[in-house]
Amino acid sequence: MSLQYGRPMVATPGPSVIPESVLAAMGRSMPNIYGGELLEVSDSVFADLKQLVGTEGNVYITIDNGHGAWGMSVTNTLSPGDKVLVLESGRFAIGWGESAVPLGVEIEVLMAPERGAIDPAAVEQRLRADVDGEIKAILAVQIDTASSVMNDIASIRAAIDAAGHDGLFMVDCIASLACVPYEMDAWGVDLTVGAAQKGLMVPPGVAFVWAGPKALDAHATAGLRTSHWDWKSRRLDEAHYVRFDGTPPVSHIYAMRAALDLLSEEGLDRVYHRHTVLGGAVRAAVEAWSTPGGLELNIVDPAARSNAVTTILSNSIDADRLREMCAEQAGLWLGVGIGEYADTSFRIGHMGHLNPPMILGTLGTVEAALIAMDAPFGESGVAAAAAHIATALS
Repeated sequence: MSLQYGRPMVATPGPSVIPESVLAAMGRSMPNIYGGELLEVSDSVFADLKQLVGTEGNVYITIDNGHGAWGMSVTNTLSPGDKVLVLESGRFAIGWGESAVPLGVEIEVLMAPERGAIDPAAVEQRLRADVDGEIKAILAVQIDTASSVMNDIASIRAAIDAAGHDGLFMVDCIASLACVPYEMDAWGVDLTVGAAQKGLMVPPGVAFVWAGPKALDAHATAGLRTSHWDWKSRRLDEAHYVRFDGTPPVSHIYAMRAALDLLSEEGLDRVYHRHTVLGGAVRAAVEAWSTPGGLELNIVDPAARSNAVTTILSNSIDADRLREMCAEQAGLWLGVGIGEYADTSFRIGHMGHLNPPMILGTLGTVEAALIAMDAPFGESGVAAAAAHIATALS
């Protein structure tokens, strides 16, 4: 007999749980899109998105998912035949690079250590060898949701500078936006891409590109510019609808305003602290469960484990059966494994609109499923997670 008929819980690393105030904001009737309140709300969203990533540069919104932000970033800065260095640390930096290949961009992949973060020393070494400046851009993600690694963006920038390299430094913060600190200008990032459906707590449908001075300079000679995504001719007009190259995403604009208000009310320092505590609780649970042949954390170095998502290697445990039992019997949706982790892992997202009852409920359901499957595990992960959270409650 299934127990799933209460309110379902989504523990995937995006789309994340949507707050009630965000859902309510989306349900309003359509306003005048040429003047009035919508313009004021939209202006405030653009301004706050710049503050969210710490930049004085331009921000552009595309009616898309994160892949659309990838496309906007590439087409506005690169030309056919350009070469980019992709800093692999899971799946999504590679996906970003691969999305540019059909456009005539050449990619080279620099692999991170197995189950680890990007090595800045390796980045410096490769860029020092690029004496002819063939590499026009360096692509990295702050948090990769396939591996759950968190990369040190400031250290990668330092490696680029140490090599004396002039390539554009482009960073994907789709999984890290509003989950962990990100300082675009202070860290020397030239271009950032993001999306709404994870830490920003808004349904999928809008994505963002923040462009600093160097990226805007590259735009002047970019040979891949398109009518729809072009920053200059279609995105900076005073007319409101032209910012979106047509009808604006009205419901998403109001949803983003509500979400940004929630972040402001809580305060970003507290938002980041909450993610640190809840991410630590998930990791504490997995470490308690860990046993030979059973579950283990994918990322080896504790300092490189993200506070937005945790990838859990299942080893001899059937990850698909575990996920199906949680979903069909208990109403809990866990993240599937991606890429090389597809058959041997599952993921727990801990991003956005979450609190201790939601995390402890997720972990308790996973533990119940492990018991029901007679799967090997060590100690109670729920107890370990509760003990971790208790240190933040005292």
